[in-house]
Amino acid sequence: MRVLVACEESQRVCTAFRERGHEAYSCDILEPSGGHFEWHIKGNCIPLLNGNCEFETMDGVKHRIDGRWDLIIAHPPCTYLTVAGNRWFDKTKYGDKAKQRQKDRYEAIVFFMQMICANADRVAVENPIGIMNTAYRKADQIIQPFMFGHPYSKATCLWLKNLNPLLPTQWVEPEQIHSKGRTGGYSGNSWYVTDENGKILSWNDPRTAQARSKTFEGIAKAMAEQWG
Repeated sequence: MRVLVACEESQRVCTAFRERGHEAYSCDILEPSGGHFEWHIKGNCIPLLNGNCEFETMDGVKHRIDGRWDLIIAHPPCTYLTVAGNRWFDKTKYGDKAKQRQKDRYEAIVFFMQMICANADRVAVENPIGIMNTAYRKADQIIQPFMFGHPYSKATCLWLKNLNPLLPTQWVEPEQIHSKGRTGGYSGNSWYVTDENGKILSWNDPRTAQARSKTFEGIAKAMAEQWG
C-alpha cells in the first residue's frame, strides 16, 4: 500500500507502516529525527497530496506515484488551530498582533482543508481539540495515549475519510504529575515534557512543541495494524 504521512518529521507513523511492508513516505519541511532519510521527502507536502507525482527522498533517490495514494495520514501544525491559544486572538488587548494571528489561523485552516480534501482513497487528519471542530466539522474520533499503552492524557482529534475509528489496543491508567511554579503547585495527568534533568518544561519552550508533535508509538502501531 502506498502511504503518505504528511507533516511528520519524527517518522513514527511512517516507520510503523514500513515495518508492515508498506511503501510509506514521511514529508516535512524539517529533516527527519527518525533517521530514515531514504523514506523522507523534505519540502511542502501540498503538491504530493493528489498523487500522480514525482519526488526525491533525502537519500537522492527519485520516486513516482502513478494514480492516487492509498492512504494519507496528515499532522498539520496546530499552533493557530488549537484552543490553547485563543486568548491571543483578542484584538482589544493585542491589536495588530491579534490581527496577524487571525490571518495565520485562516491560512492554517486552508492548509488543514487541503489535506482532508486530498484526492486519496483514504485520509486521516489529526489535531488537538480546536477551531476545526467548528470551522469544518466535529472530529470522527478523539483518542488518548492511555488507550494505546502510554500513561498520559493528550486528547487528539481524528477526522477520517473511508477509515474506521481506531480501536484501543491497551488501556492503562494515566500517571499523576506534580510540579511547582511561580504561582504555586499543580497536579494533573496531562502529558508533559522534561529536560535532561527531569524538570518539566514550560508549554512555550520550543522543545515542548517539538516533542508534543510526535505521535506516540502505540498510536502509530495501531494505525499501521488497523488501517494498513
